[in-house]
Amino acid sequence: MITRRSALAAGAAVASAGLSAPAVAQGAARNVLRFIPHSNLASIDPVGTTGYIVRNHGYMVYDTLFATDADFAIKPQMVESWEGSGTDLTWTFRLREGLRFHDNEPVRANDVVPSLRRWGARDSFGQTLMAAVGEMQVVDDRTFRIRLSRPFPLLIDAIGKLSSQVPFIMHERHATLDPNTPVPEAIGSGPFRFIRDQWVPGSQAVYERFTGYVPRNEPASSAAGGKRVHVERVEWRIIPDPSTAAAALQTGEVDWYEQPAFDLLPLLQRARDVRIEQIDPVGSILMMRFNHLHPPFNNPAIRRAVQMAVNQTDYLQAVVGNPRYFRECKSFFSCGTPLASDEGTAAIGGNLDRARAMLREAGYANEPVVIISPTDIPANHAQGLVTQDLLRRLGMNVEFVATDWGTVLARRASRNAPAQGGWSIFHTWWVGPDLANPALHAPLRTHGAAAWPGWPTDERMEELRNQFLSAPTPDEQKRIAVEIQRRAFEVVPYVTVGQMWQPTAFRRNVHDILPSPVPFMWNVRKT
Repeated sequence: MITRRSALAAGAAVASAGLSAPAVAQGAARNVLRFIPHSNLASIDPVGTTGYIVRNHGYMVYDTLFATDADFAIKPQMVESWEGSGTDLTWTFRLREGLRFHDNEPVRANDVVPSLRRWGARDSFGQTLMAAVGEMQVVDDRTFRIRLSRPFPLLIDAIGKLSSQVPFIMHERHATLDPNTPVPEAIGSGPFRFIRDQWVPGSQAVYERFTGYVPRNEPASSAAGGKRVHVERVEWRIIPDPSTAAAALQTGEVDWYEQPAFDLLPLLQRARDVRIEQIDPVGSILMMRFNHLHPPFNNPAIRRAVQMAVNQTDYLQAVVGNPRYFRECKSFFSCGTPLASDEGTAAIGGNLDRARAMLREAGYANEPVVIISPTDIPANHAQGLVTQDLLRRLGMNVEFVATDWGTVLARRASRNAPAQGGWSIFHTWWVGPDLANPALHAPLRTHGAAAWPGWPTDERMEELRNQFLSAPTPDEQKRIAVEIQRRAFEVVPYVTVGQMWQPTAFRRNVHDILPSPVPFMWNVRKT
């Protein structure tokens, strides 16, 4: 059995041999917030990946037309007013006055329209919205219009979504780039400026308060409301080794550690000047993602065999350990949200004997299974180690490739065969709101080449999703969600391996961190 400690030790050995925390002068200014993110920032284009580290960077730099508040309601953000609702085919939006980019250029409708198009080419919900858009039109500098070819009542929900990929508004010269071409610089209109010449991938990323940002008048609430910045500078310190990161927090070399390793929580709880809080109300879903393009997992029967073998408790004990922070969750929709159900969940049976028989019946021919695993994200790495052990006990031919998360993100985008630089399985987790319903649920999409890495194809799943989007009542949505889940256990786009709540840790002189699945830097005070 893989233990949490062995997972941490393996990650430290591969990713951070000889690493020490960056030195910080004693008596550092109160206006500098030093933060350890959950992984290295290797990319700065939040449209190009679903990786949460790039999403978090995006929220620092960019702003959104609408935003999700702490009650998961959609509220206007850059938008001042709008006309359109329900089954209307024409929606007109007017931007707030005084919005400016970090290069002091005004934000115009000419920036908004291509930003939505670029986002809509990559994001799952955005792709669905764009399929219903007839045209997007610039009316004047502060006004734009969306004309739909068919009703799309969830338009505001789409452009106000909380998490990956977020429809951030970019400068026109970046928004017009091919969606598959990364932006060369991060110039947004959000509350922080990205200091490009101080970005050292693998070491640090630096942001400074944007003095030209005009917050809304409402109180801050998750991604919505007034984004008031109370520090002059935020430094992201990249410290992959969990023990080194925890030590840096204890000694005051950093102020906030986004995702401390679960094994280190007792140590941090004993530190007088450190607080541990659970700021995510919904939790996150751990998952095993298959590559559907190449053997062996292009065969759904083999995917179902692995699904039958999964024992969620093994994963949750390895990743988390403390039952206070986890629970089994076999639903394809986040447990604790309205669409979660038990339909079909017996398919995740934890039955090795049955799984071996299913594997033989499926015709597994000893094809290699390449698992790519990030050593610098303990939760993902521990999942990979459990799967390596599980598949070997099933009798599969396993190759385990341990690298950093940035390398995993780059490799998982490859559609090459596993033996030619591709992959068979990777592990990750999604915050609960991202998987709460079929409209938002990117890993559940099965539209082939346009799908999230893994690229599953199943027309019936897509048909059911379209039915959900046009369902007239919550009861009908619930009925269709049950059908989707039943089909998903047959198709197996991925396997859910449990639900966890990842606490965060910070120094006691850090205050007013907003409750949210996303670590927001506005509203935070340091005394």
